[in-house]
Amino acid sequence: MRVIIAGAGDVGFHLAKLLANEGHEIILIDLDTARLRQAAANLDVITIKGSSTSYKILEEANVDDADLLISVTSSEETNLTTAMIGKHLGAKKTIARIQNEEYLINKEKLDLRDLGIDEIISPAVLAAKEIKRLLKEVAVTDTFDFDEGKLSLLGVNIDETSRLCGKTLIEMAHLNPAQNFLTVAILRDNQTIIPHGNNYFLAGDHAYFVSQPDGVDQLLELVGKEKQEIRNVMILGGSKVGYHAAKSLSRKFKVKLIELDKDKCFELADQLKNVMIINGDGRDVELLEEEGIADMDAFIAVTGNSETNIISCLVAKNRQVKKTISLVENVDYIHLSQNIGVDTMINKKLIAANFIFRYVRQGDVISLTSIHGVDAEILEFIVKAGSKITESEIKNLEFPKGAIIGGVVRNGIGYTTMGNFQFRPKDRAVVLCRPDCIKRVEEFFK
Repeated sequence: MRVIIAGAGDVGFHLAKLLANEGHEIILIDLDTARLRQAAANLDVITIKGSSTSYKILEEANVDDADLLISVTSSEETNLTTAMIGKHLGAKKTIARIQNEEYLINKEKLDLRDLGIDEIISPAVLAAKEIKRLLKEVAVTDTFDFDEGKLSLLGVNIDETSRLCGKTLIEMAHLNPAQNFLTVAILRDNQTIIPHGNNYFLAGDHAYFVSQPDGVDQLLELVGKEKQEIRNVMILGGSKVGYHAAKSLSRKFKVKLIELDKDKCFELADQLKNVMIINGDGRDVELLEEEGIADMDAFIAVTGNSETNIISCLVAKNRQVKKTISLVENVDYIHLSQNIGVDTMINKKLIAANFIFRYVRQGDVISLTSIHGVDAEILEFIVKAGSKITESEIKNLEFPKGAIIGGVVRNGIGYTTMGNFQFRPKDRAVVLCRPDCIKRVEEFFK
C-alpha cells in the first residue's frame, strides 16, 4: 500500500512507524526539517519538506497514485484542506485529524465525503473513550474484552506480596491447575518480554494475561488484587478530553470536575448537567482534600500539563484512590507509569495513531488492539480451512518467538491455549505479537 502522511509530529511519526513495519511505502510531508530528519534516520520512509496543501508538494508525492492520504498536522484547517485537495487529485482514500468535535456530532448531516474527506478522527474523543474503557475494572491497569467477554486481556502490577513474585511460568501453572488464564507479556524496565516457560515474575513487573471468564477471580487472587466497584470519579482539567470523559462517565458514575479557569467552569456547568464543576487549582492538595479526594474510587488528570497530571495522580494514590489515569504529552513518560505509582498514563496522539492504524490495516486480522507502554499488539484472526495454523498442535508449529497465542473462542466459548491445542476452521484466535513479526504471524492464518 502507498501511504502519504501529512504531519511528522507524534501522531504522524508513530503511524509511519506502524505502517513501515508492515512493509508499506510511506511518504512523510512536513514543514519542519528536524522532524523529517529524525523520521528519515529512524524509519524506512520517504520525506518531503513543504506544505501538504501545496499542489506542487502533493504532485511531488505522486498523490494521484496514493492508496491513502492521512493528514494529521496540528492544524485542523490544514488537515481538512489537504484531504480535500488530495482526494480531488486522485488519492483513493483520505483521513483528516480534527479538533472541532462538531464535525463528529453532525457527521451524518455534513457527509464530508462529498468534499473528499472519507474519515475524520478526534484525538480528544478517542482519549475519552479510552479512559472509559480503562475504568472497567479497578484491580487491573488495563483490560480488554474479546468477543463480548468470552476472553479478556488483563494487565496487573506484580508486587512483593504477590504469590507469583519469583515464580516461573511453569511454577505458575501448578498454582493454576484449571489453566484458565495465560501470561502473554511482561513489561520490565521498559522492555517487553514475550514469555515462555522459564521466564519468571519479579516485583515491579507489569504482567499481561489472557483469561477465560472463570479465571479472572483466580488470577486477581494470585496477584493479590481485589475486585472493586467504581462509584465516585474526580476529573482534573476541563480540557476537551476532560469534557468528553466527564460527559460519558456521568451516565454511570458520580463525577466531579475541577477546572482552574472560572469562565470555562461556567461553560462546563451549562454543558454537563450531571457533573459537579469546581473552580480551583488541582495542584492545591488542600482543595483536593476538601473536595473529598480520599472518597474517590478513580482520579483522572487531563490538564494541559503532563507534570501536573502525574503529580496530582500521585497525590490521589497517596490518599488511597484505587485507580489513577494521567494524560501525558511526552510519549516517553508512558513507560514510567509502571515505576512511579500512576496506574495508567495515556497519550492522545498515540491513541489516535493506533486508531488510524487499525482503521486502515489490511490483511487477515479482524481486529487489532494496542496496549499502553507495551511494544506489542493484540491481534484477532478467524481461522480458515487449510491454513497453516490448523496443521498441527501449537507446540509443533514453529510459531514466531516474538508472538504468543493467548486464547481462542470456539463455538461461543473462550479457552486459553496451551501447547497441545490444535486450531479448527472458524475458531477466533487471540495473538499477542511484536509489530515486526505481524507479517510472519499472518502467514499462519492465510
